[in-house]
Amino acid sequence: MIKLQQAIVVEGRYDKNTLSQLVDAPIFETNGFGVMRDKRLLEFLRRVAQERGLIILTDSDGAGFVIRNYLKGALPKGKVLQAYIPDVYGKERRKAHPGKEGKLGVEGMSKEVLLQALQNAGAQTDETLQPTRRITRTDLFFAGLSGTADSASRRRILQAELSLPEHLGANAFLDALNLLMSYEEFDRRYGVNND
Repeated sequence: MIKLQQAIVVEGRYDKNTLSQLVDAPIFETNGFGVMRDKRLLEFLRRVAQERGLIILTDSDGAGFVIRNYLKGALPKGKVLQAYIPDVYGKERRKAHPGKEGKLGVEGMSKEVLLQALQNAGAQTDETLQPTRRITRTDLFFAGLSGTADSASRRRILQAELSLPEHLGANAFLDALNLLMSYEEFDRRYGVNND
């Protein structure tokens, strides 16, 4: 598994699942065209791009390019890399029929093709950074942000406080926290002894 400095944005969960088996990096979904209506998600992606850098990796069909071009215009210049997959015709294993244009998406690409696309985009490996203590699911539990009766409401408050999109899944929420704050800052603000 290759650790990247930049975060990656893809169209959907199957793309994310495929990519997360190859790279160690935060991976966020546009929810297809949903990013065009979700101001909080777009603002979050802007923050990620500004602070860490962002790689856009969408399908090579028309819809993928509409999403890519929208993000290209909405995200900070110089902080976004473009990763392109080739036109390969066929259908993904999970689908009964090929897509509208008959092309494979990110989820249907081989490991080698995806890694080459990231390399061609200029993705930087994270070998130079010192490993740091990351915020974990256990930390969320002890901070009362998961596994308790009021954890959902406490999580919504924190998401609003950090201007995070409200529909982030549990893993994406954890990735976002690790992007936006260190473990030490999280512990100071939300740790067990800070009620």
